[in-house]
Amino acid sequence: EIGVFEMKEKGLDEVANPSAVFLSERPAGAAGSVVTASMEGTRPILVELQALASSTSFGTPRRTILGLDQNRVALLAAVMEKKLGMHLMGYDIFMNVAGGVKVGEPAVDLAVVAAIASSFLDKAIPENTIVLGEVGLTGEVRAIGQIDTRISESKKMGFTRCLVPDSNLKRIPDIEGIEVSGIKKVSEAVDTLF
Repeated sequence: EIGVFEMKEKGLDEVANPSAVFLSERPAGAAGSVVTASMEGTRPILVELQALASSTSFGTPRRTILGLDQNRVALLAAVMEKKLGMHLMGYDIFMNVAGGVKVGEPAVDLAVVAAIASSFLDKAIPENTIVLGEVGLTGEVRAIGQIDTRISESKKMGFTRCLVPDSNLKRIPDIEGIEVSGIKKVSEAVDTLF
């Protein structure tokens, strides 16, 4: 299990709702920003992924990644090149998980793709949308675990739309107040978001 604490005058104080803290300074309508849900033990935590794709003047583009697996992001950028036709080889990619959190699970893959695509296209992802899913090398979106827990936390935090792997849809109970869309391929996710 993970515990989140804040240093105050009298010492460490427990943060009851880490998701609210990590999303508190999220910029409104900013391209390259997306929210996803990461599981830390049995606890879902909503985090903001930020991406910046900017054209490079060097022969080899840089990939500077904080809080995510650098190799995983490079792999996802390659999938985007091949399956979405986005020419990212001419772009430096910078990625960050806001708040200094480290996210290691593949369930945030689709959010990484969405953040990079958002920055590349310079189009913001709707603020009420959360993105979940693992991405395979052929561009397919694969099922993830504990989907209902992630969606419930998203609803609690005020999100009204959730993109999830299509294969997860049959395992999700009806949750009122949040629209859940099933995604089969990364191209479908980009079409839905933008």
